[in-house]
Amino acid sequence: MLSQTPFGMVDNGEGKMSEEKVTSFDQLISIVKKKERKKLAIASAEGEEIIEAVKRATEEGIISAVLIGNQAKIEELCKKKDLDLNRVEVINATDPKLAASLTVETVKQGHAEMLMKGKVDTPTLLRAVLDKESGIGTDAFLSHVALVEVKSYLKLMLVTDGGMNIKPDVKQKVHILKNAVKVAKKLGVEKPKVSCLAAVELVNPDMPETVDAAGLVKMAERGDIGDVIIDGPIAFDAAISKDAARTKGIISPVAGDTDIFLVPDIASGNIFVKSLIYLADARVGGVVVGAEVPIVLLSRSDSAQTKLYSMALGAMLS
Repeated sequence: MLSQTPFGMVDNGEGKMSEEKVTSFDQLISIVKKKERKKLAIASAEGEEIIEAVKRATEEGIISAVLIGNQAKIEELCKKKDLDLNRVEVINATDPKLAASLTVETVKQGHAEMLMKGKVDTPTLLRAVLDKESGIGTDAFLSHVALVEVKSYLKLMLVTDGGMNIKPDVKQKVHILKNAVKVAKKLGVEKPKVSCLAAVELVNPDMPETVDAAGLVKMAERGDIGDVIIDGPIAFDAAISKDAARTKGIISPVAGDTDIFLVPDIASGNIFVKSLIYLADARVGGVVVGAEVPIVLLSRSDSAQTKLYSMALGAMLS
C-alpha cells in the first residue's frame, strides 16, 4: 500500500477541501472518527450482520443509528450482540414498504444524513427514495460506487457501476463517471485516472463497450466529464499492471495506476468485485450516489465488515 501521506489541500469538486489522500479503509475510518458523527437510518434493520456492523460503527464513533423495522426482532438482536439499546433509536415498522418510507422520511426531515438498505428488497427502497413527492431523489443520476482495497494493488480502487445500472448506454456512463469522480475527489484524489474496461484495446463494433469507451475518451478530451485522465477501451490486465501494458505494446496514461474502473455493465462489475472479495481477501465498501444523501446499498451476503466499511464511506461522503 502507499504510505498515508498528506499531500496538501485539494478541491474535492464540491467547494470543500480535503487534506489527505485516503489510501486504506483504516485511514478512512480514522478520518471519519474525527469528523462530526453522522446519523444513519436503516430500512428493515432486523439482520444479525446489520446489528453487528451497527454495534462496531457506533462503538468506534463512525455513526449513530436509527434502526427501522420489526422492533421486537431488532431489540432481540441488539441484546444478542450486546448493543446497548440506549445508544440507538428504534422505530417499529414490520411492513418492509413502511420501513422504507419511514427511513426516507427520517432523512428528508433532517434526522439522518445517510440511509442504508437492510432486509428490505432494493426495488422497494428505491421506490421510496425516488418518490416524486416524499422521496430524496434529485435530478442527478443514481449509480453505485464500490471502494476496494486489495493488498496486491498500490491504491484504493473505485469500481462502478456493479450495483445499480444494468446495461448503461454511453450517456448514462457519463453520469456514472461523474458520480465516481466526485467520490474520488472526496477521498483526496486530485485528478482521478479512469480505465474504461473491455476485453480488448481496439474499438470493435461487435463489442459495444469498446465503442462507448472511445466516445467517453473523446468527451473527456472536451472537458465533458471533469478533471480526469481517461483511457479506453483497455483490458483489465493493462489497467492494473504497467508490465502487462508494456508486454502488449500499450502506451496509456492510466496503465498500472488506475483509480476508477468503469465496468461495461452490472454483471461484470458484480463479478469483478465479488471475485476480489472471495479470492483476494479484498476489503470493500459501497454506496449509491446521486440522491440527496449517500445510500448504503449492500448484498444480502455482505459481511458485517463490508457493512461497516460501507457505513464509513457513506459518512465520509455525507
